[in-house]
Amino acid sequence: MKKLSAILSCFLFIIPSILVHGQQSFDLISLESKTFFGNFSIVPGSAKKITDRAGYDNQPCFINNLQVAFSSIDEKGNSDIILYSFDKENFTNMTRTSDKSEFSPRLTDCGQYISAVTVEEDSTQRLWLYPINFGEPELLYDDIEPVGYYAWYNNIAAMYLLGEPNELVYPYSRDNVITLAENVGRSIQKRPKTSQITYIDHGASVVLNGKSTYEIKFYDIDEKNTGNYGVALSESDDFVWIDKNTMLMAQGQELYIKKVNKNLDWEKIASVSMPGYGNISRLAVSPKGDKIVLVMERKIDTVATNAD
Repeated sequence: MKKLSAILSCFLFIIPSILVHGQQSFDLISLESKTFFGNFSIVPGSAKKITDRAGYDNQPCFINNLQVAFSSIDEKGNSDIILYSFDKENFTNMTRTSDKSEFSPRLTDCGQYISAVTVEEDSTQRLWLYPINFGEPELLYDDIEPVGYYAWYNNIAAMYLLGEPNELVYPYSRDNVITLAENVGRSIQKRPKTSQITYIDHGASVVLNGKSTYEIKFYDIDEKNTGNYGVALSESDDFVWIDKNTMLMAQGQELYIKKVNKNLDWEKIASVSMPGYGNISRLAVSPKGDKIVLVMERKIDTVATNAD
């Protein structure tokens, strides 16, 4: 297992394999957001399409406050990493590979690499680093696979390994790889300013408002203890942290926040009205908390309207 010279601290979430013909189409939608006296909200009328095509554009993550990286699958079924710049409103290919597919990009803290799970020529899925100067990529962990999803803490990745059951593991060292949990959801997130890796526990369901859902749990890497932050929204499997104490989830086309330090229930903050689109799935929040990027399933070609 190779050691990374820079500290990595960005969460990511990925799909476990290359999509094939018949895949669903997804677009990226941006929203403006703001925080006023501790209250987080969406700016009405700010919904705007970033991508607009019958294809797969998904897995967004901000690499700085003006750029979001995402995975995009072309008509041949190959996935590359694309950068979108909000200030210039343009796209740049970070990777352009025909024999491999890259998913779920994140910028390393040193700013010299974008990390991604790469589906290699023999279908092996491992973590790789891609220099921003387009130099040769570097394999980060050579002996841990197949990686499905992961989050960074203290220069080490907590990795969801595909299997029956799946395992969430953390390599304290090459010879000390421990299992944090089993049967977890795809959203693996580091809670900001803590040593906690958070996830949705699919091991046992609970009932919320008459519908089955699951608990959001954490494993504290430094303290080596566990706990939970209540239940996730039903029929939802993606969440992100806005800040240390605020989580964001979507249910259908509605956005909700949860203040974990106040032990409150989920609070609806917006409905995203997008004719021709289905539910919201993945989400990403900018470092300053003033932008959100959503993934929405595309049904027909249309234009964005508003968020209220």
